[in-house]
Amino acid sequence: SYIPDETSDVDSQRGQDNSRRPGMPSKHQHADIPLRLLVPTQYVGAIIGKEGATIRNITKQTQSKIDVHRKENAGAAEKPISIHSTPEGCSSACRMILDIMQQEAKDTKTAEEVPLKILAHNNFVGRLIGKEGRNLKKVEQDTDTKITISPLQDLTVYNPERTITVKGPIEACCLAETEIMKKVREAYDNDMAAMNQQTHLIPGLNLGALGLFPPSGSMPPPPPGNSASPYGSFGVSAPEQETVHVYIPAQAVGAIIGKKGQHIKQLSRFAGASIKIAPAEAPDSKMRMVIVTGPPEAQFKAQGRIYGKLKEENFFGPKEEVKLETHIKVAAAAAGRVIGKGGKTVNELQNLTAAEVVVPREQTPDENDQVIVKIIGHFYASQLAQRKIRDILTQVRQQQKGGMGERQGERQGPHPQVLSEMGPSQGLAQEPRPQRK
Repeated sequence: SYIPDETSDVDSQRGQDNSRRPGMPSKHQHADIPLRLLVPTQYVGAIIGKEGATIRNITKQTQSKIDVHRKENAGAAEKPISIHSTPEGCSSACRMILDIMQQEAKDTKTAEEVPLKILAHNNFVGRLIGKEGRNLKKVEQDTDTKITISPLQDLTVYNPERTITVKGPIEACCLAETEIMKKVREAYDNDMAAMNQQTHLIPGLNLGALGLFPPSGSMPPPPPGNSASPYGSFGVSAPEQETVHVYIPAQAVGAIIGKKGQHIKQLSRFAGASIKIAPAEAPDSKMRMVIVTGPPEAQFKAQGRIYGKLKEENFFGPKEEVKLETHIKVAAAAAGRVIGKGGKTVNELQNLTAAEVVVPREQTPDENDQVIVKIIGHFYASQLAQRKIRDILTQVRQQQKGGMGERQGERQGPHPQVLSEMGPSQGLAQEPRPQRK
């Protein structure tokens, strides 16, 4: 679940502490990821202590901030606890909480061994498990523990977390916690690095509300006056249905569809989009086309989840960015406006979005008099390019409706059959350039 539903009540996510903590740096650091534990409800009183004395002692000794989410999931057998600190502080607090639970279990004779349960956002679990489960097996072997992870089916839009259960002696469980959270923090840092270059380019994109990253209380608030909509001003009127073709590796089709079509159905419902996988163009096709139909916000959610799924399922390396090719169709008459005079507009698009935008030459318009625009890039780059191109098309339509015709000094573009192919390395944005043959 790469993008939980931004329209849902954010606090309804299990155990979320969504308030920004005073004094927290806005720069993303390791401390941004809290260690989230799931503890049996019967031990919560012992962890808090009389008038909060025990929990105060833990926070003081470990220099951490601890939130016990007692009021959540009334009547539930387990409650989440969020620990905000350095990795070392989180581990120390975890150790103290495990000791308290073990002692309480012994005193009340309720259990012989209390397992450690860690909650982790599903974004990072694929990389924690590793290809063919190698990473997880190594943690088990190195720490002499038994580790299980809750199934994907347990995920919901409101709860994007998986439960990692670690069984073994307290010492071993603590070692496993350190290794597990090390992997989770690495995945978080890699995703943050890829994302930070792009987020400032999408006005009003509130990553906290979109749930792209786990609830840590450290996401910057959205800029004032901006909506959290990924398409800003595009949401003014009822957004129109758009169709986007996303090309994924052929071997990833099974992961996108899921067992008995479960994943693709869940994704379609969540995003509010129609998602279909086109038949292979040839038996040995390396790429398959996913057809996503829906308004802009649905496109953002559906495509975000597709990118995320490919990352989770290790179709791309841990430090490799997921870059996909997407196609959108534009009216042949408007293609020239996407390119701009001498390729100026397409160059500016590429410089702004960091995506490769190509209008292939010698295209014959289809039966609807449309041609293809190719966009190649990682998720944020691709989204921004798609939105900017749609913006150009909206302007063209408005001008046609208003009888404004062409803008001064701009041509409507050549016939699509003689369109030039504009790639990313075709010179600077302000340089007019001749069409290639």
